[in-house]
Parts: sequence; C-alpha cells; structure tokens
Amino acid sequence: MIRGLESVTLFSESAKDLAAFYREKVGLKTGIEAEMGEAGEEMYELVLGDGPNLYVVDHSVVKGKNKEPERIIFNLEVDNIEDEVKRLDEAGIKKIADTYHVEGYGYIATFEDLDGNYFQLAQVKA
Repeated sequence: MIRGLESVTLFSESAKDLAAFYREKVGLKTGIEAEMGEAGEEMYELVLGDGPNLYVVDHSVVKGKNKEPERIIFNLEVDNIEDEVKRLDEAGIKKIADTYHVEGYGYIATFEDLDGNYFQLAQVKA
C-alpha cells in the first residue's frame, strides 16, 4: 500500500549550485548535506515544513538544462503569494507565468531554477 509522497529529488550536474539557488534565492532551509555513492556525489536536503522534503543530488548522466521543464513541476506552498512573487522577482529569478487563479484551488505563479526546472509558488484556499 502506498502511504504518501516521501520526497521529491532533483538530479543535477551541480547539486551544490542548485541547492544554493533554492537556499539563497528561494529561501528554503538546508537540512542534511551528505556524500552519496562510490563517486562521492553531493546530496542536499531542503526542508519543506511538515511535508515531504526536496533533495538535490549530483547525477553523472544529467548534463545542462532541462529540455522539458513542463513535464514535472512541484509547488511550494506560501502564505502570501503577492509578497513571495515580489521577493523572487527582486532576487532575479526567471518568472515563467505571472500569478493566476485556479478556481477552487487558489493562486499559482511559475518560476525557473538554474537547471531549467520549473517550480511554482502556490497559495491555496484556506
């Protein structure tokens, strides 16, 4: 039986740089930092409150930017989307889609990280 989503992992050519982006520009907190595997790939845990965490991990096969960033997008829940969008805009993060409303759900704005992956800020209805 599947119990839930345990985590989300982003593989990267440079986990160190991508984790720094999410920590310094997006504002996520770092948890575990470790080496993995025989080649000593770097792994960074980014803590997402009470939910599943985001892991950024080196991968020898991953090269360059994501060529299909629309395929998988993860949402980061925020309290005030206007404030957070403004903060990410001021941090120079590339915005893909301005804030829009999804009926019965809330508000979403889409951004791109250093590796070309898309992520969204989401303010859900309370």
